[in-house]
This record gives sequence, C-alpha cells and structure tokens, in this order.
Amino acid sequence: MEDFTQQEQAHPAVHKRVQDSFDRQGLMAHLGARIAHIAPGRVHIVLPSRPEVTQQHGYIHAGATSAVADTAGGYAALTLFSEDSDVLTVEYKINLIAPAVGDHIEAIGTVLKAGSTLTVCQLEVYGVQAEGGRKLVANGQQTLIRVTRPAP
Repeated sequence: MEDFTQQEQAHPAVHKRVQDSFDRQGLMAHLGARIAHIAPGRVHIVLPSRPEVTQQHGYIHAGATSAVADTAGGYAALTLFSEDSDVLTVEYKINLIAPAVGDHIEAIGTVLKAGSTLTVCQLEVYGVQAEGGRKLVANGQQTLIRVTRPAP
C-alpha cells in the first residue's frame, strides 16, 4: 500500500465527517471495506479479498469492485464541500479491464472537476498483492450531485 505520510491529508474535521458517514454505510461494513486515505478531492478505500466478495472463478466480484469505486468517488467529492452538503451519485461508468485479484483491492476516487451542483470524479481500482505488486483492474468516471443536508 502507498505511504501516505508525505501526502496531503484532509483537515481533521473533514476526515471525521467522511469517516463517520462511511461508518454508517451498511454495504461497506458488509463487504469489509475500510477507508485507507482521505485527502482533499481524493479518497482510497481498501477491500480485502475473501470468499464472501468473490465470484465463481475466485476473482473479486465486479459488484464489489464497482461499489467501492463508486463510494471512493463520492467521498472524494464530499471532502471539497461544506459540512451542510452531501453528495449522491447521478451516474458512473466502470471498465473492468483485468480480473480483480490480489490480497485486496484499492479503489481510488479523485475529483476531476468540482462544481456547485455537479462534480466529476475519476475512479481507479487496483489489485494489490502483499509483496507490493499493483495492477489496474478497473477504471471509470462518475458524476455526483451536491445536495444540501436538511437541518436536524
């Protein structure tokens, strides 16, 4: 996995807001995913390989791969907005370019263009081996809409 010590980190309040939101996602908990890095406009999510997330050939399932990619992009966008904002995916396209194999996959969402209403993110997913090998297994693009969270 990358060393994030030299990379930019999100402000602690943003980090907490993103992590707290992620922790409320039942699907991510069910899959066993976790956030590995939060920076302004960039989020990394790791999903360990285990039988429950594989398909019939033993590769990590496209549905699991797509879910963590979509989530990484959504949280990357959220890092750039005020605390009364939230985001929802409008659409995304993902290309599965190699079997998702490895000890885990790492989804990286990166904001390409943040707008007041729509935000576009790049999605990348890597298969990662324990000994350090990384291979791009999926790549895509996502559009999100910024919404104002209702007051409590």
